[in-house]
Amino acid sequence: MWMRGGTSKGGYFLKHDLPIDTAERDNFLLRAMGSPDPLQIDGMGGSDPLTSKVAVVSKSERPGIDIDYLFLQVFVDQALVSDQQNCGNILAGIGPFAIERGLVSAKNDETRVTIYMENTGQVAVATVATPGGTVTYSGDARIDGVPGSAAPIPLEFRDTAGSSCGTMLPSGNSVDHIDGVNVTLIDNGMPCVVMKASDVGATGYESREELDAADDLKARLESIRLAVGELMNLGDVSDKTVPKVMLVAPPRHGGVVTVRSFIPHRAHASIGVLGAVTVATACLIEGSPAADVTEIPGGGRKSMSIEHASGETTCVIELDANSAVLSSAILRTARKLMDGKVFG
Repeated sequence: MWMRGGTSKGGYFLKHDLPIDTAERDNFLLRAMGSPDPLQIDGMGGSDPLTSKVAVVSKSERPGIDIDYLFLQVFVDQALVSDQQNCGNILAGIGPFAIERGLVSAKNDETRVTIYMENTGQVAVATVATPGGTVTYSGDARIDGVPGSAAPIPLEFRDTAGSSCGTMLPSGNSVDHIDGVNVTLIDNGMPCVVMKASDVGATGYESREELDAADDLKARLESIRLAVGELMNLGDVSDKTVPKVMLVAPPRHGGVVTVRSFIPHRAHASIGVLGAVTVATACLIEGSPAADVTEIPGGGRKSMSIEHASGETTCVIELDANSAVLSSAILRTARKLMDGKVFG
């Protein structure tokens, strides 16, 4: 099934429909997407990392879990398939897909689907609209970066801190100094390198096209990204899609912060779900580059609007009495695009 999940798009497969051997599976997915080729002309991919994604789904045998979900990023212009990160946007389609494929029984009105994210061992709960026991994709929810409206799919994340790096601040510091730039190395669902846009010669308000054309800027960001791999317990990241680089600047439209995200070598059209959650968390760390440009709301439950190139994404972060993150949630939508056979 091909689906849009959040601001991404890709193929959703039942695990038993794919080859068991990892190399065979990856070769099939490269052929199905048309990679490596910048246009992906010989496959289903859309010439962009955001439209070259795969979800591998199976019924879970874990206690309290409905579905196991493995995310795979199929590179566009390289013969690479990576399982080194989650994707919170593709996650938005997992609940509807699981119900459509009969892995989860639909309830009346809405159905909660508990999902184990195999990439990082995290758990998320998706709430899917199922009036009359059937998935509906129609609704009034809107998310920036996607035209029109659809049924809301709230996603609640559990135990996201240190999902890939082992701890939320893998270097042990709220601020590190890398290549002359102050950065926060943080993982609250997505490993990210957060820095002020102004510290690397950007404004933080550039368009995606302007950032993608800024070769000197991208080279500097990649140098920093490669330098922090070991500090983040990720090893050599030259062939990995993490960590992501996040440039932050003061908000302009009533949010808490402005972000320009790299994924990792191209500018993101908006921002990934778990990237947004991680940046929102960085804004709450005293003395961090993000905190310096942020307007933080009060209270222990904070609704935080993250401004990006396509609009905004709102995260809800709940803190305990010691200001540690208890939970995070975000609103997404999804839509079924095609159901059939794809050939590799």
